[in-house]
Amino acid sequence: MRTQTLKFDNIVETIYSLPLEDRMEIKNLLEHNIADTRRNEIAANYKKSQEEHKSGKLKFSSKISALKKML
Repeated sequence: MRTQTLKFDNIVETIYSLPLEDRMEIKNLLEHNIADTRRNEIAANYKKSQEEHKSGKLKFSSKISALKKML
């Protein structure tokens, strides 16, 4: 873990030393990458829930007591 921290610190220091325009570009790239990753996670969760629904593993209820029991 210590090696990873050192690498991370080096990366951060390197980024901080870049010109503002380059740092802004890195920021934009990271934001898009994070958004894409989250979209992929959401899509995977959706597909998993669809499969669970089709196989009958999902249960639905509008009653609070029933929902609490499902947890």
